[in-house]
Amino acid sequence: MSSRSRAKSPLSRSSHVPARRTLTIALATLTAAGLLTACGASDATEDVIRPKGQKDTGINIGPDQNRIRGKKVDALAAEVPAAVRERGTLRFGASADASPPLGFYATDDRTRIGSEIDLATLIADTLGLKPEFEEVSWENLFVGLDSSKFDGILSNVTVTEERKEKYDFATYRLDNIAFEARKGSGWKVKGPADVAGKTVSVASGTNQEKILVDWNEQNVRAGREPVDIKYFQKDTDYYLALQSGRIDAYLGPSPSANYHVASAGQSEIIGTLSGGGDGVQGKIAATTKKDSGLVKAYGAAIDHIIQDGSYAEVLRRWGLSNEAVEKSEINPPGLPRTKG
Repeated sequence: MSSRSRAKSPLSRSSHVPARRTLTIALATLTAAGLLTACGASDATEDVIRPKGQKDTGINIGPDQNRIRGKKVDALAAEVPAAVRERGTLRFGASADASPPLGFYATDDRTRIGSEIDLATLIADTLGLKPEFEEVSWENLFVGLDSSKFDGILSNVTVTEERKEKYDFATYRLDNIAFEARKGSGWKVKGPADVAGKTVSVASGTNQEKILVDWNEQNVRAGREPVDIKYFQKDTDYYLALQSGRIDAYLGPSPSANYHVASAGQSEIIGTLSGGGDGVQGKIAATTKKDSGLVKAYGAAIDHIIQDGSYAEVLRRWGLSNEAVEKSEINPPGLPRTKG
């Protein structure tokens, strides 16, 4: 998952919905909180979630995904180690506690859907292999790589300097966090001064909390008004606070913020920044065991789907276009080691 590069990541467990909670229950919770009844709805007949009254677009959360598929590229398939080619499958580990739009259960509570599944499938298609997915706890993703149980992970893993000692990375998305405010707020956030005097909610123990606290300290040193930082335990709590005006914005993982904006239609993204803070742009990558021989093939496959447009289609489908990369990078600079 994304960073988990420090104490917790921008998409830490505190920011996740439980893995086995169905979309039906999740939507019912949002409805009870008043977050979908006013401006958003789930169409059970179409398995689509969209802002209420909106007919032409929506996010398909049903089991029949009509997933975007790719075609084998022989030259790229040749980059795959012989043992994997002969087996004919790519075994991907997926985090069981991921949430929309990255990896979650469709309305049948059995079919796993999301952007990470779509992208992993495209990579496997390009390499002429059948994708196989197994959901495990976060820590067991890396145990699976270490033991060669998995050929790779596409589960929102951020590149870090520490991880690069044991794993190889081929980037496919930016690791960003986002400020979400009520629609029509007329407010944009680019730096610390833009949040001075505002009430902002954030999840405790996450990278975004660390960044917001640092921004607040900068504001205080500069003589600006401090940020009133609020903490809530559940997604529904901070979204209810946002719509009721008790907070001005919520700072959270960009993918989940984008998904909420697209599905509920009540809010907007007013600013994004790297999940790594000011020091380095966080990057999400296909992760494999160091020297497995797969990272070059992953990078080439990602570059191919970027060039043929299928990559952009997947990101657009899940509301993640603002996290697109122009090309895949192999083992780029990662988030720095934690001091101490």
